[in-house]
Amino acid sequence: MGDQLRFDGQTVVVTGAGGGLGKAYATFFGSRGANVVVNDLGGSFKGEGKSSKAADVVVDEIKAAGGKAVANYDSVTDGDKIIQTAIQAFGRIDVLINNAGILRDISFKNMKDSDWDLIMDVHVRGAYKCARAAWPHFRKQKYGRVISTASAAGLFGSFGQCNYSAAKLSQVGFTESLAKEGFKYNILCNTIAPIAASRMTQTVMPPDVLDNLKPDWVVPLVAVLAHSSNTSETGGIFEVGGGHVAKLRWERAKGALLRADSSLTSGAILAKWDGVNDFSEPSYPAGPANFMELLEDAQKLPSNPAGEKLDFKGKVALITGSGGGLGRIYALQFAAQGARVVVNDLISPDDTVQEIKKMGGEAVGIKASAEDGDVVVKAAIDAYGRIDIVVNNAGILRDKAFHNMTDEMFDQVLNVHLRGTYKVTKAAWPYFLKQKYGRVVNTTSTSGIYGNFGQANYAAAKCGILGFSRALAREGAKYNIFVNTIAPNAGTNMTRTIMPEEMVQAFKPDYVAPLVVLLCSDKVPDPPTGRLYEVGSGWHAQTRWQRTGGHGFPIDVQLTPEAVLKVWDRIVNFDDGRADHPESGQDGLKSIMANFENRSSGKKGSKKEGKVDREILDNIEKAKKAKAEGSEYFYDEKDVILYNLGVGAKKTDLPLVFENDDNFQVLPTFGVIPPFNAVAPFSIGDVVPNFSPMMLLHGEQYLEIRKFPIPTEAKLISYPKLIEVVDKGNAGIVVTGTTTKDAKTGEDVFYNESTVFVRGSGGFGGPAKGADRGAATTVYKPPQRAPDAVTEEKTTEEQAAIYRLSGDRNPLHIDPAFSKVGGFATPILHGLCFFGFSGKHVFQKFGRFRNVKVRFAGTVLPGQTLVTEMWKEGSKVVFQTKVKETGKLCIAGAGAELMESKSKL
Repeated sequence: MGDQLRFDGQTVVVTGAGGGLGKAYATFFGSRGANVVVNDLGGSFKGEGKSSKAADVVVDEIKAAGGKAVANYDSVTDGDKIIQTAIQAFGRIDVLINNAGILRDISFKNMKDSDWDLIMDVHVRGAYKCARAAWPHFRKQKYGRVISTASAAGLFGSFGQCNYSAAKLSQVGFTESLAKEGFKYNILCNTIAPIAASRMTQTVMPPDVLDNLKPDWVVPLVAVLAHSSNTSETGGIFEVGGGHVAKLRWERAKGALLRADSSLTSGAILAKWDGVNDFSEPSYPAGPANFMELLEDAQKLPSNPAGEKLDFKGKVALITGSGGGLGRIYALQFAAQGARVVVNDLISPDDTVQEIKKMGGEAVGIKASAEDGDVVVKAAIDAYGRIDIVVNNAGILRDKAFHNMTDEMFDQVLNVHLRGTYKVTKAAWPYFLKQKYGRVVNTTSTSGIYGNFGQANYAAAKCGILGFSRALAREGAKYNIFVNTIAPNAGTNMTRTIMPEEMVQAFKPDYVAPLVVLLCSDKVPDPPTGRLYEVGSGWHAQTRWQRTGGHGFPIDVQLTPEAVLKVWDRIVNFDDGRADHPESGQDGLKSIMANFENRSSGKKGSKKEGKVDREILDNIEKAKKAKAEGSEYFYDEKDVILYNLGVGAKKTDLPLVFENDDNFQVLPTFGVIPPFNAVAPFSIGDVVPNFSPMMLLHGEQYLEIRKFPIPTEAKLISYPKLIEVVDKGNAGIVVTGTTTKDAKTGEDVFYNESTVFVRGSGGFGGPAKGADRGAATTVYKPPQRAPDAVTEEKTTEEQAAIYRLSGDRNPLHIDPAFSKVGGFATPILHGLCFFGFSGKHVFQKFGRFRNVKVRFAGTVLPGQTLVTEMWKEGSKVVFQTKVKETGKLCIAGAGAELMESKSKL
């Protein structure tokens, strides 16, 4: 026990601790001696509703194990109440884990302000409110630890998550600022980007994949960072999940330095573009570049060659905050190169408009806040009928040491910078989509990227803008909409509050504007999007992530904080030749997914002779006895028709697609649908060792129809239970049986058995052979003769899209980006979809069946042709299904027991 990292006497506050990661944190800290405040609002992952149950269950669990805990049911936006709970219950707070979160995923064009605002409230404002309330206590006791939660969506940007990406990257800038302010008070603040199963990730990852991304893999890193023995690791960013831990930092290109005078033009930068993106001599900054030194070096250079002249004739550029400073110079330069300019400023747009008109250009002014994005963009449309370029530049400063920062200061800065950027871009987006053209340059800052003392609000807003931009870049790319972000250094009225006047004069906005204009042109080779550039004093450089090779822990050994600490130097080592430069969510998952093959034996799940894993065997017995609460499923005629269409019904199959047909009916294979989202009373990860979602295959499906005729509308309740777990040495087999009953009568309607085959999860000492359960376990062999019937049917390109509407929203069947992570070039057809086709073919040829059993043997792509070969053997039909285009089986060893000899169709 003495070697354990313990938290005796300390108080740990965990937000969103009713489930997933938060629950794992809370129970862990409780087991290591801490007093735990379990905060959970008890709402849905979308932020709807409220309940005390989630927090109470976790508190009871901690207390039952001998720990100390209290519940708190407040929203994180009332962070002061959460921290007050800690002080009232335990007299102190030592560790704050900002973990609470919700999702509101939606494509940008369909995003509503409420989708944006709710995410910001919970993730950004909630984290601020909790940290701000804890801060005075931390300072007074000269001790505190803060863990903030980012995500891969924040680090790299994620399609359909512009709000979430913005919120999550904002946590990096916010936390880096807290780290700088807190260090002298022994307050250490770090950010993690975890990949773990939770109510939130259930919406974007398939259940089987989630089962091995246990929170248990994330907790040990958090424990190390939050422990008093950590005296130096602060301001860090860590990627963690699935047994892998790595650290990230910013890497800055050497960049291109040009003479800072009137010869610094967009064309001059274009001539040196390779240098801007040259990482052969990188630096690893913790703050802004030395712009004074850069300016001095730039002035020693000869004048820049003229370079190519850009032409923006016919283009309309909207610049926010362009009444002065940077925005004014942007507006003047765009106008000088032929663009019609919309000058937006809350105070005085007219002066800039007049300047442009005097030089022979075209401009209109719109006096409005960037937060009124609709009004600002409408001015462009009203004046010129189109909008091509948006430069989000408007901003304010409300700098203050964190312990003196007010909610108003935080909210004002977030609203102008981050919400204003969102609102203006959102208003312009429909026009960009319609014309299949758009250029956006957003403005972050070095304070956002690296954090800065007294700018926790500004850093949160500015880093959030970068996360927003990266997500937006992914959505816009296919529509020829490019989105980039700059971190400028220039003297303006805003920086005048923090810079000496001579520096304000020296750092001219004129040395930033040419890069902005260039990024909005069509001249840059391999047009960049989603990039980040630092610029000022004649210097232009791309900045990107660098990630350590990190360390992967064997996934068949429980991970502890002590094990993480032992390899800490390897986790944080950027110089051992293993570092890489992740740019996407897939890059972020790469190391984590690769680690699923990591076993302590050195082999991929090979069975160890004589080994008995008593914990797994006990878990299996416990899981078999566990009873499901029951999951409701209501369907009506519309759902029946939708399912029938999903398995290939045509408009001419009236009994399947027309509710008023005398013979309207439910195809028997519909029976697999009600259990789709039924909650099982056990987790696969608990009943097999080394569970890896990448190693899981849906092997077999058995369906029994217990009520005839199947009702065309009903309220059903499904009760899943564990049937058996078989140990195949190098694999485990898990069989789940689900009984589905009529909610009104209590009658059985369907019974399903689903068998999953998990490679690498055997060798735990369980039975090597499964039980014989009659039809449910029969493997049918096709007779050695020609089939009695053959049905050939082509699936449509939309088949997967239609079928998923019957219940399983796994993105593997619709999202090309997700299917690529799974190793498929395009989204594939759900196995139960082509099972439905095959069952329909048997039904059409031979009539109703009381049960059907299939073994899945291959994949099917939407648009491919299914060929079902059937043999009648007494009261049974043996069948198999092939993909015509490949000749390969997709369903094998299949059979159905018939009720009668005629089809209803």
